[in-house]
Amino acid sequence: MSSAPPPGDRAGTAVYICHCGHNIAATVDVEAVAQGLESRPGVAVVRHYPYLCSRPGQELIRRDLEDGRAGRVVVAACSPRMHEATFRKAVAEAGTNPYLFRHVNIREQCSWVHPDRAEATAKAADLIDMGLARVRHQEPLEGSEAPVTPRALVLGGGPAGLAAAADLANMGVDVVLVEKAPHLGGRARELGRSFPEGGAVGPWLAERVDEVERHPRVEVLLGSRLTAQDGSPGCYQATLETPAGSITREVGAIIVATGFDLYRPDDPEQGRPELGYGSTPRIVTQQELEDRLRAGEETAPVTVEGTPVHSAAFLQCIGSRDQTTAGAHCSRTCCMVSVRQAEELQKRNPEARVQVVYMDLRAYARGAEEAYEQTARAGVLFRRGSASEIYPKGDRLAVRFEDTLLGRAEELDADLVVLACGARPQPDTPGLAHTLHLARSPDGFYLEAHPKLRPSETASEGIYLAGACQGPKTIDEAVSAGRAAAVKAAIPLLRGSIPVDPVVAEVEFDRCSGCGLCQESCPVGAIAPLPHTGRMTVDPTRCKGCGACAAVCPNNAANLRHYRAKQLLAELEAASR
Repeated sequence: MSSAPPPGDRAGTAVYICHCGHNIAATVDVEAVAQGLESRPGVAVVRHYPYLCSRPGQELIRRDLEDGRAGRVVVAACSPRMHEATFRKAVAEAGTNPYLFRHVNIREQCSWVHPDRAEATAKAADLIDMGLARVRHQEPLEGSEAPVTPRALVLGGGPAGLAAAADLANMGVDVVLVEKAPHLGGRARELGRSFPEGGAVGPWLAERVDEVERHPRVEVLLGSRLTAQDGSPGCYQATLETPAGSITREVGAIIVATGFDLYRPDDPEQGRPELGYGSTPRIVTQQELEDRLRAGEETAPVTVEGTPVHSAAFLQCIGSRDQTTAGAHCSRTCCMVSVRQAEELQKRNPEARVQVVYMDLRAYARGAEEAYEQTARAGVLFRRGSASEIYPKGDRLAVRFEDTLLGRAEELDADLVVLACGARPQPDTPGLAHTLHLARSPDGFYLEAHPKLRPSETASEGIYLAGACQGPKTIDEAVSAGRAAAVKAAIPLLRGSIPVDPVVAEVEFDRCSGCGLCQESCPVGAIAPLPHTGRMTVDPTRCKGCGACAAVCPNNAANLRHYRAKQLLAELEAASR
């Protein structure tokens, strides 16, 4: 294939190489790569810069394009997942079609995996050559707009869902709030006091619930759940199972705020029977202790079977950071809750010996470290270790654990043992993930599009995440996540339209035989036969550009824009030189 620019191009290609600080430049000889590109046919501009994603770096690209120095762009930098959208926007702002741009990854795919400088430099040059060969065959594409139904569906009525629903309603957006429980509030209803401030959660939560229930723009459906979802981004049809039967609501955005579940030590499949939970009222979970602390007088001594507690042991990371229970993740909030509960127990039972056995104490919230130190000064003993067994010892309990500071097995006696059970995804998480086409992280929670750049968005357009369905969060964090999701969802809902990515499949009518293989392969149902002809057509608002249809079409009738055969073959030819 020819390396010259296609006829009609106003200029050649501009190549920009990012140092990424030392991430790329420490391994790749950026200057040598740039010098080698200057004499290549069709290359009009070659520049390298310490941080191309910075404002001055983007301005460098815009200025060259506005001056007419080039008509196509190759940027060699970090992963496209990080900054392809950034550079594409810079190209568009300069008046050049953003799909005449090619992003080449020379960080994750080159400098970070090749310690030898000569090899890394040679590979970076090869990758850029491949990008040059391909960008010369890329076509200018134009996006479009699709209408949006000005209504949002919020799944989950905990702190995150309440915050999202209230903010959207206050912005003038109609909201359907769906909660599977018979009441709003989520697990926050089970909390007595917040951490570390110690303020009562109940009154605050009641205000949030009342605000949502009274808002004229919010429709609250209790005892309900989502059973099916159809349609395209901006125009979803949500099927809801309610106590009154199945109903359908058309919505333009969906916010998932379904919260979390708690690990059960007596789980028949992944439980820890050696901890004895369920065999005696002296072994309780954090949640059960919270219920006891909130019952009766707030200053009354904590008792077990009518007898005041004289010794208590809090055991951390039960079902968390444990490969044997499918809970390798840290549940984050358990340590802070145990610190608050231990301090309160010590105050109510001043003669009691209160101990906390922890793997690593993680009190990360604002003021949490100070609260931990205050609790230790109040007399609570913190011991670094990992519990292995709890068994009866007379009328008390014996807790065996490994003291990881002393490097030996230890045993302590207790009247009351509190198990800090870790957070788990809701049981219906896999089903809902399938219904909404959501990705899940290794710990089973829903996965956002990007933890830093798109923390509230998902890979499915128009569907957002909020709260502890993404992983363990404090109430403050859940509320912030709910409000962030509301802001993201409100942008297309208030604007009335969403952009449609032009990188979608298309079917050539004359080549299509109507075999239906493309329709069967489409994971999102974007392909359907035309009436009377049986030939296939693609709904661009639903297509995700996966290319499955192009792979299975026997007639080469199905193609994916921006990933056409001539573009990929040019790239492969450059790689084989």
